[in-house]
Amino acid sequence: MGKIVSGGREVMSDSMIHNGIEPARKENVQRPTLNVQRPTPETTVAHIYVHIPFCARICLYCAFYKERADSSQTQRFCEALLRELDETRGGNLLVPETIFIGGGTPTALTTAQLEFLLGGFRERLDLSALREWTVEANPGSVSSHKAAVLRNAGVNRISLGVQSWDDELLKLLGREHNAAQAEASFHLLREAGFTNLNIDLMFGLPGQTLAQWEETLRKTIALGPEHISTYCLTYEEDTEFFLRHARGEFREDPESDAQFLEAAMQMLEGAGFQHYEISNYARPGFASAHNRAYWAGEDYVGIGPSAFSTVGLQRLQNVCDYRAYSDRVLARESAVATTEILTPEMKRAERIALALRTRDGIFSSELESWPTESREFIDLGLLREVNGNFILTPRGKLLADSVAEAFV
Repeated sequence: MGKIVSGGREVMSDSMIHNGIEPARKENVQRPTLNVQRPTPETTVAHIYVHIPFCARICLYCAFYKERADSSQTQRFCEALLRELDETRGGNLLVPETIFIGGGTPTALTTAQLEFLLGGFRERLDLSALREWTVEANPGSVSSHKAAVLRNAGVNRISLGVQSWDDELLKLLGREHNAAQAEASFHLLREAGFTNLNIDLMFGLPGQTLAQWEETLRKTIALGPEHISTYCLTYEEDTEFFLRHARGEFREDPESDAQFLEAAMQMLEGAGFQHYEISNYARPGFASAHNRAYWAGEDYVGIGPSAFSTVGLQRLQNVCDYRAYSDRVLARESAVATTEILTPEMKRAERIALALRTRDGIFSSELESWPTESREFIDLGLLREVNGNFILTPRGKLLADSVAEAFV
């Protein structure tokens, strides 16, 4: 099966990585191919991902492309993002329904830089069809001024990287905020007028107890966000946590992870959240349109260093270095570092693996080539057939990766 890639961090969860989706890493960079041109699709591309790699502090578990911000380079970087958007518009008909600005920490940019960047997107794009514009934010990098700039630009959804309400676990993760700052950031965003807020949480952390996780869930429910993402920690290469795991300091515990996931399902669904994808829960009407587009296999364009684009059967990845990225784009050279031509079989495998993770499941006809496997999973109580679709049962969600592997 080919590598499945989506552009935004919300879908780059542990569970998606298990299915072959990997965040951009420096070691994956191949020699840049300067003459690569973005494909011209026959239809409009409706989804855009923008990668801002800057972080005030590098978290010990994170394998996404990120770097500490260099204040002498960030404005130039913002100019490069808009230049790439100009170049991309020349090869694609972009009328976005969703925009997702992730990282890194987009709110690590200054207020003036955010205003410049978001204003540039508004000037360059037809936003008449825009339904969802998400920006990721870390507690501690959110201010009332930045929140106002985001709202005024048309951003209508914020994904807040809380991860935990336990200060000791936050220190373990290397986060720059504490629980009090996270709660203050949430209320600040509410006061700024945001009515669609996501909170990111992590479980399976070293030393984390089920009681701590349940308290984190209770605290999150009490705040009343519209969306909650719950990701299990994975030990990714090129991270401090991976090294500590290799040394035996940290250990994975699949049984404990399953208990954490089961607790999340019970508590969040009991509180009225719809479990619409393995790692994602939403109030009715607040499922992430951007992420659902990834899971449905729709085309998307990635802007920024390390960002992926998938249009038709062509998949591209930009160079994973923001300085090299800026140099190339501002010199009117291609930012694309690697290309991959997907086969219909690869696309089909991706569609099955991703669709099985969602509440709607996969059309039964898509699994006709695996009648024995389908029947076995039904007999084991992992799959059920509803209105012509195969859907994971609650027990099947605990073993989602194993079920998906049987069909791809």
